[in-house]
Amino acid sequence: MNTNQLNYLNIGLMILSCVIAFIMPFELFLFSYAVLGPLHYLTEISWLHKRQYFSPGKRDFLLLGGFALVITLGSVFPYTYNVLGPKDANGQTIFSEDLISFILALQHSVPALVFAAFAGSALMILAKDVKKRAIGFALIAVIAYMFHSGRIAFFAFAVFLPTLVHVFLFTGVFILVGTLKSRSLSGVLSLIVFIACAISLFIFFPGTITPPGEFAAKNYDASFYQYNQQIFDALLHKKADRDMIYNSSAGIMITRFIAFAYTYHYLNWFSKTSVIKWHMIPRRSLIIIGGIWLFSLALYLMDYITGLMALYFLSYLHVVFEFPLNFRSFKDVGTHLRSFAQPKTS
Repeated sequence: MNTNQLNYLNIGLMILSCVIAFIMPFELFLFSYAVLGPLHYLTEISWLHKRQYFSPGKRDFLLLGGFALVITLGSVFPYTYNVLGPKDANGQTIFSEDLISFILALQHSVPALVFAAFAGSALMILAKDVKKRAIGFALIAVIAYMFHSGRIAFFAFAVFLPTLVHVFLFTGVFILVGTLKSRSLSGVLSLIVFIACAISLFIFFPGTITPPGEFAAKNYDASFYQYNQQIFDALLHKKADRDMIYNSSAGIMITRFIAFAYTYHYLNWFSKTSVIKWHMIPRRSLIIIGGIWLFSLALYLMDYITGLMALYFLSYLHVVFEFPLNFRSFKDVGTHLRSFAQPKTS
């Protein structure tokens, strides 16, 4: 598949994702996250590993993996403890004060840890010297501590960076890099369609609203309901209830955008098989990836929140592992733009 064919394929995938997001946003997001998401995490991590995570240090990924582990503990540990921990006479899980304090400390540290992983990825690319890296990480730690409890830091690094920024903004940057590199009309068109699809989700709205079905609402309540509330709080400064999330125009439009961004992010990755060749790995690795993916599907079918928590570390891990690539993509954009600005010599 050549560049033009790939661009036109992705234009079709953008439009398809956008149309379905218009019709059934909650159902599409739940489906994409559970079915396409785990396969994306597994194949991308395998692909990044072959390329040393686009970081100069051979062991840089261990530090990034450590960040992802601690970040996800704040959600995975209380869920696991609630399921497996000791119960009282009424069947309620017993949480001691010390344990509650520990869980809250983990959760409050998430913005600082995400910032440290993100800024640290830039440092890994820019500085190879051990001393410079040590000084850089010390400064990052100080900055992270200074704003770790702030409202802006929470929304920027805990709510948006690992989610919508990752699946929408960084995907847009990848499209831009490809467009600047190929300088093709199809690449420009794909970027225009990508932006137009996103904007259309907030412009066109039917006279009536079709709320999600009972099954979708039940699973959304257990998984992403709080995330929608956080977006309402961040962008509209409102504390959203179920009616606002499932029945208001703002609630539908927000979920439309989430569904489109995630679905196309996954489809874009799978469409590039012939270009980046992420599938060219040993057969044993393919079998392991396929087995884990099928197991994850079974978990989601059994109980959506169980699948979400079981795959939560893996989902965060692929986000953090991609940070160095994100910075390299920004660097590539700057390089290509400078080449356009330089006068041509005869």
